[in-house]
Amino acid sequence: QVQLVESGGGSVQAGGSLRLSCAATGPTWSIVTWGWFRQAPGKEREFVAHITKTGRDVYVTDSVKGRFAISRDNAKDTLYLQLNSLKPEDTALYYCAASKSLTGGFDYWGQGTQVTVSS
Repeated sequence: QVQLVESGGGSVQAGGSLRLSCAATGPTWSIVTWGWFRQAPGKEREFVAHITKTGRDVYVTDSVKGRFAISRDNAKDTLYLQLNSLKPEDTALYYCAASKSLTGGFDYWGQGTQVTVSS
């Protein structure tokens, strides 16, 4: 069972930056795709970005493209999400997730880290 623990959330003003981290433990060798999602109050969970184990395939959703960047340090078994030029609409609970396949759903989820952006 892969376990994921997010950290790095907080409260910032619009235009600020944060770096979220997701530490993974367990059989991480089985994971093919790593991802970040977010859920704002009263809204459904939204996909943000994913990266494959090799780092060859990286995708960031259009709404945050150019402001957010996903990366992974395989040696540390840690996934990152760099959040720049934050906007109030980025306020959400951010989750990391891990998938054992390229095209299937995500199998493991963290508990989330809160990001709050004030105007």
